[in-house]
Order: sequence, then structure tokens, then C-alpha cells
Amino acid sequence: MMHIAIAGAAGRMGRMLIEAVLNAPDAQLSGALEVSGCPALGRDAGEFMGRETGVMLTDATEAPDLALANTNVLIDFTRPAATLAHLEYCLPRQIGMVIGTTGFDPDQRAQIAEAAEQIPIVCAPNMSVGVNATLKLLELAAKILSADYDIEVIEAHHRHKVDAPSGTALAMGEAIARTLGHELSDVALFAREGMTGERVNGTIGFSTIRGGDIVGDHTVLFCGSGERVEITHRSSSRMNYALGSLRACRFLMGHKSGLFDMQDVLGLR
Repeated sequence: MMHIAIAGAAGRMGRMLIEAVLNAPDAQLSGALEVSGCPALGRDAGEFMGRETGVMLTDATEAPDLALANTNVLIDFTRPAATLAHLEYCLPRQIGMVIGTTGFDPDQRAQIAEAAEQIPIVCAPNMSVGVNATLKLLELAAKILSADYDIEVIEAHHRHKVDAPSGTALAMGEAIARTLGHELSDVALFAREGMTGERVNGTIGFSTIRGGDIVGDHTVLFCGSGERVEITHRSSSRMNYALGSLRACRFLMGHKSGLFDMQDVLGLR
């Protein structure tokens, strides 16, 4: 039985994760963390579902030992600073982490990698099984369409998302660039405005849409002469991220340390 705690438990993704854990036969909810001042603190984590779990939403900064007691894995889909704070709680307690947070800078990613020398961590910009299958399809498409095709990545998310492009869009660009033998930073084009001139060969363009309640849409265009190949993944619910996170938790149960992503979890390396 996996004992799983959820960070950001009162948010949209947090609630979806709680629902997935409560419905999984091999998992038990062991903790529910929220930020100081959250109005839901002190309430039962399953209240939104009409279920009594006995796990209360807790401010981990006040009582981390209580909030994370008997926890094997903490699932975190919050923000970079919060995730790193949670990492500090998990390290001395030997609690693994499944990190779906995006927007880390290089120094923050280095901190996660250093922590993974002591605890097991799955860190991925997207936990969806479908998205990770799409990444493999993009690698294949890039190999086949490497010459004379212009590549564009288009992503759309809800109006509350704070980082752009999305971590998933960047992962798609990285998969393509890596297949073509480049660093994404050397070929990515994130903005166009005014007299841009003709497209530079070999670049990967990114376009970002933010609006409404879009869960997450990603399309990669391979634009050639006389044809266009489109590879698209659309999320209609956050449950696919939650179910993928549970697969990541099961994967971590077999490891004492190490930094992994969903390609490792799904055996796609």
C-alpha cells in the first residue's frame, strides 16, 4: 500500500490527485498540504467529494512531521518556490517526490537533481501517459521529416497558468531538437513581432494561448512544401495527469534514490 501526500491539495489539480488516490486500491491518502492562510486549512481533504478521509488540510510549515507522517511519496503540482520548500521537508524524512511543477530555472533544477542523490524523484513537465507517448512520436517524426520541414509548437492553457511556454511545449521542443542534434536554446524562437524577415531554417517556433478553462492543448506542426503533418494532444480533464502521477508513485516504490521522468516510468527510454 502506497501512502501518498498531496501538496496544493485545495487547488484544481490537488483535488483531482486526491480523488485519484482515494479511488486507487493500492494507495492511501496520508497527507494534504496547503499554504499558510488557505481558507480550507483544517478541513477534511475529501470534503469536496463528500467523503470523510480523516486527513485534514495542513500547513506543512507549521508541523511537517504531522503533515507528512507515514508518507512514502509526496505529489507536488504547485509552483517552483513551494516545491523546493517541500523538497526540504522530504529530504530528511526520506520521502520520495513526484514533481509535476513547471517553470524551474537551471539553479532550481540543479537543486532537485542534488536531492535525488538521496531520495527518489520523478520530475516531469507532464505526467500524462498520452503526452509521453506523443513525445516518442515527435522523435520519430523529427527523424523522418528532418529536412525541408519547418517546425512550430502551439500550446493553449487556462487563463490562470503563470508560465509560458508550458513545460510540456518545451519538452516537445527539446525532444525534437535533441533528435536533430541541437540544444533547444540554440534553435528556439519564442516571439515574433513587427518586421521579422523570412523564417530562419532549422528554428523551432513557439506560440502560446491563454484563456478560459482550457486544460491543456499541444500541437506540433511539421510544415513542408505541399503538405503539413500535425501531431496533437488534447487534455479534456486533469485526471490523466493524476493517473500518470500514480504510475510514477508506483515506479518510485522500487527505488531508494535517483532522478527520473515519465519516459523512465513508462519504459520509453
